[in-house]
Amino acid sequence: MTDLPLDQVRTLLAVADEGTFDAAAAVLHVTPSAVSQRVKALEQRTGSVLVTRTKPVRLTEPGQVVVRFARRLAALERDARAELGMRGANEPVRLPIAVNADSLATWFLPALARVATDPPVCFELHREDQDHTTTLLRDGTVMAAVTSSATPVQGCSVRPLGGLRYLPCANPAFARRWFTGTFADDVAAAPVVVYDRRDDLQDAFVRAVSGRDASVSRHYVPASESFADAVTAGFGWGMVPTEQAGPRLRAGELELLADRPMDVPLYWQQWKLDSPALSAVAEAVAAGAATSLRRTAS
Repeated sequence: MTDLPLDQVRTLLAVADEGTFDAAAAVLHVTPSAVSQRVKALEQRTGSVLVTRTKPVRLTEPGQVVVRFARRLAALERDARAELGMRGANEPVRLPIAVNADSLATWFLPALARVATDPPVCFELHREDQDHTTTLLRDGTVMAAVTSSATPVQGCSVRPLGGLRYLPCANPAFARRWFTGTFADDVAAAPVVVYDRRDDLQDAFVRAVSGRDASVSRHYVPASESFADAVTAGFGWGMVPTEQAGPRLRAGELELLADRPMDVPLYWQQWKLDSPALSAVAEAVAAGAATSLRRTAS
């Protein structure tokens, strides 16, 4: 098997992380031409195209394999330096993590705050829907993810975190206008707030209640706090996380449409890597989830 030169592997990782050859060159303190030559040489060695030359670049499937290897290698190198007491051992460990927007807006950051500062850790958080965070694990973009998938990605371990509870809510004036008859009919017809076009939560709730999808009259608001603000402002009804809904319900700004909460099970997936920093983050996330999420059946 052809060896993979470490300088070329590290260069591809920098290109993947920074998004362009020019940005990777600035991080590596070399010229963009040198970056291009290293990537091209690595492609010749592997016999595969590793990145598409778009802006930002996109990894091909072979490129994802090499980047996963590069990220593991970088983590192992940092740990070895720390054990040997070598120069640079106290540099922060960079951990890319994928997390869904509602977790990021509610319980996840307080959980990360539990992580010890020795060794120092720098987080690179990638916000993605919980149904799609495993994609970032597969392509090597992140080393860990909060996901709705209980099936481990190849090379990853998985542990349950608990359920993130959502409540069907609306502005009281909106509810008086749109919810005047049978709930199953009204919730399917009333305007609805949706996070983005991949958000199926509101449709799943309506299907469970009425066997239909939610209304085609929908507002897309792709930010967790702004989503709750839009529901509060009366744009439509929506499924709001309990941590965000609670204060608004108590203040009379929102109304609970039905006593039918939905729990979305969440899991922590991470690369099978003997990394003290990654293990510390996993324990902190599990501890935070235990106090913030609902217990789900194992």
